[in-house]
Amino acid sequence: MGAIRVHEFMSLDGVISEPTFTFAYGFEPAMGEAIAGAMGSSSGILLGRTTYQMFEPAWSTRTAEDDPGAPFFNDTMKYVVSSTLEKATWRNSEIVGGYDPAVIGRLKDEASGGLYVSGSGTLVRAMMGDRLVDELHLFVYPVVLGTGPRLFGEGTSGKWTLASSQAYGNGVLYVRYDLAA
Repeated sequence: MGAIRVHEFMSLDGVISEPTFTFAYGFEPAMGEAIAGAMGSSSGILLGRTTYQMFEPAWSTRTAEDDPGAPFFNDTMKYVVSSTLEKATWRNSEIVGGYDPAVIGRLKDEASGGLYVSGSGTLVRAMMGDRLVDELHLFVYPVVLGTGPRLFGEGTSGKWTLASSQAYGNGVLYVRYDLAA
């Protein structure tokens, strides 16, 4: 059985909107290493429709020379949770239908290396509610946005254990939490 590893860029107040707010802080190589750690052992990618539709044009034409993460995003099987998307246009993609915790649980069980999730806030909130997320890899930026979709929605609860953390010179804090038993 694999683990579901969620990676999010978020503001101090928990907003996980489109990550344009991160641009002012730059991207340090150690941040890429932390993301690679979350992706590295994953044998599949799980995405909500909106994130899939943002990632497909951004990643599908990139090569390893453009970005070291490109082979992972292009070559790894992608499972798209959507009740409205009818056709997957990015290679190695499968639409699995609307959110169903049993389907997500089956994909998790079948993924020997686990599943990587980036963005996909609606999907992540639903999976956290059903205790399907095993690891949270959060990059917390020193900015308060005030409005926007938040990672932890109303009614979200649960206990997590700090597994690791690292502060970067650009003010970003990386924290990894594992689901508490």
